[in-house]
Amino acid sequence: MTGISSKIHKWLALLMALQILFWFVSGLFFALVPIERVRSEHAIAEQRRAAVPFDTAADGLLRLGSAGVTGDKVEIRTLLDRPVAAISSRGGRPALYDLASGRRLSPLPMAMAVRIAEADHRGAARAARVERIAANSPEYRGALPAWRVDFEDGANRSLYVAADSGAVAARRSTLWRVYDFLWGLHIMDWRGHEDFNSPLLVVATALGLVVIVTGIIMFPNRLGYAAWRRRRRKANAGRSAGAGRPD
Repeated sequence: MTGISSKIHKWLALLMALQILFWFVSGLFFALVPIERVRSEHAIAEQRRAAVPFDTAADGLLRLGSAGVTGDKVEIRTLLDRPVAAISSRGGRPALYDLASGRRLSPLPMAMAVRIAEADHRGAARAARVERIAANSPEYRGALPAWRVDFEDGANRSLYVAADSGAVAARRSTLWRVYDFLWGLHIMDWRGHEDFNSPLLVVATALGLVVIVTGIIMFPNRLGYAAWRRRRRKANAGRSAGAGRPD
């Protein structure tokens, strides 16, 4: 039994060595790095969240209603210190309106998206590059279309601003990209970095379990238990032979 376990353990461990190394390295990284820093929560600028006065909101909604704007869901908030309303119907994409003028703001132009990103980003760094995003990717799976605003702040941070709502939908950095790469290795989804129910991961985990079980079976032998039993059996046999010898 021990010999068979030894062969299974040796060859499976050789086969699984690289993936097991990925699991341990990535797991250690996940344990050491605070998720708040990965999400760039420390890089969000403190902003004054002013409540929209009731009269302003009521007048603005009346103005939009008279213009024929309707929806099932209305969210009143401020955007760049101006009162706005995000109106959507039946879970559809929201439309953003300026309550003061009744003008539709979405889809947001590039210049406004840059202002939103710079207001959200802590520090004096200004946008270095801006790109319109029309398709999801492993780095961003949020509302589309969106604006990607890059900063040269030492962390290669990118903020994604949803063009429909004006919300900062995602914050990415070098640390986040390393985390995401290791996560893809950890769950064995090297493309999408999100499917942790893949057959490949199930098979690899099952093989890893076999490596552990066979190692446990071999453990007493590796500690010298079998050799100790042989020595004890030999000693007992010697004592039995001596006890049966005539004086």
